[in-house]
Amino acid sequence: MTPEGFRALALTLPECAECQHHDHPDFRIGKRVFATLGYPDDSWGMVKLTPPQQARFMTLHPKVFTPVKGAWGAGGSTCVKLSTATQAAVWPALVEAWNNIVPATLKARHPAPPGCK
Repeated sequence: MTPEGFRALALTLPECAECQHHDHPDFRIGKRVFATLGYPDDSWGMVKLTPPQQARFMTLHPKVFTPVKGAWGAGGSTCVKLSTATQAAVWPALVEAWNNIVPATLKARHPAPPGCK
């Protein structure tokens, strides 16, 4: 997967906006970030999961997902190695990250994206 592919997937989620976060692109709903590109470098993305979600994705796709270093990773922030990632692996993680932060009012206005629980 390329950074452009990751970006395109993230931007398909309802009301997602691309902004900047610490000098790299982020994807958010309002002020809440659910994914980024370019951390720790341009070959990575990041999805903001819960620790149980992170563990599940790391088990399913160990060559794609790894925890962010430090406390952020312990909290569920998960690096996505773009060179080994596929749409089939990344899409469900993006959907879960989006679902983790989206307000109830937005959920009421949009049907759940495929893969939402």
